[in-house]
Amino acid sequence: RGIEAHLVDGPDAIENDWHKDKRHIGVSAGASAPEGLVREIIATLAARGDCEVAELPGVEERITFALPKELRATT
Repeated sequence: RGIEAHLVDGPDAIENDWHKDKRHIGVSAGASAPEGLVREIIATLAARGDCEVAELPGVEERITFALPKELRATT
C-alpha cells in the first residue's frame, strides 16, 4: 500500500525525520518483544512531537505451549 515502515531494535534506532509531517504512527510488536521495550519506543515517539497516544484493542490470544516431554517434571 506504499506505507512507510521501519524495523527497530529500540528507541535509539528511531530517526527524527521518519515521523516528520506524519498524522498517524502505528507501533506493532511480535510476541517475543518485551513489553517494556515497546513502551519505551512509544514514549520516545510521544516525547518527540505534539501527539496523543492511543492504544487500540487487538485480538487477545490464548495460546499456550506445553513443555517438551524431556523438560516436564516426572513425579
